Amino acid sequence: MERISNSYTRHNQSLINETTNNYSFQTIIVRYMNEQSHWDGIGNNYNNEIFDVFKSDLKTKLRFYFSKHSGKRKSVIDFGCGNGKSFSYLSPLFGKILAIDISQELLNQAEQRHFQNISLMQMDLSKRNIRLPACDFLFCCNVVMLPALEKNVSMLKNIARALRKKASAVVVLPSLESALFSSWRLIDWYIREGVKPEKISSDELHCFKGSKTDIIRGILYIDNVPTKHYLASELELLFTQAGLKISALDKVEYKWNTEFQSPPLWMKAPFPWDWLVECKRS
Repeated sequence: MERISNSYTRHNQSLINETTNNYSFQTIIVRYMNEQSHWDGIGNNYNNEIFDVFKSDLKTKLRFYFSKHSGKRKSVIDFGCGNGKSFSYLSPLFGKILAIDISQELLNQAEQRHFQNISLMQMDLSKRNIRLPACDFLFCCNVVMLPALEKNVSMLKNIARALRKKASAVVVLPSLESALFSSWRLIDWYIREGVKPEKISSDELHCFKGSKTDIIRGILYIDNVPTKHYLASELELLFTQAGLKISALDKVEYKWNTEFQSPPLWMKAPFPWDWLVECKRS
């Protein structure tokens, strides 16, 4: 048995080497460049290394919410677009779309998709008080997941500022409950095959290699990168503090083969998931 969610990444933006809340100006620049170069470096391997949420969305929840908020006169921000995997889903349903990412290399790839109603912008979305054009709908998929928690709050506040008064956002985030449940499922699998929990290799649970406080705060290691995961109750609090009112808390579910190589046939629902938050500006 081997987890595969930690050998490729379900989540599409992480900040590496973020270990302190006390930054000098030089440190901020270096770490910004680290994040940008990290994603620039993935380059042409992006489609192979980064989990495709759209193709794996078991109940097509993203398409449902896109259709719910669609409108040919509506403007959209794709907040952390990567190389544009969302474009084919957003473009036919909306008017003007502004796609933003920190990586110029990924934006160069996104430009090759040739959607006439989509424009591109390079920007660090975790900066405080960035100026974005007002939009009628905003989509953000597994971007607000940095180990520097104050940067996640900054991104949520930036999302709130970008929304028009009655506009909605759909934000997809990693679930801590799902990560714990998947690990519980793995242990259960071992037990069914006669292996005691204490005999399971620590490598199978290496996403929990951080400190106790990291785990409690939802910072797990995905592909050896510290990645923020969220509790449902935590999302309610953080979104409220960021000036966002949650209208729906839903799940984007995935098959078990996104977590394990060759999962057994008896391993069925409930499935692993990311949180999907539908929200408006408070």
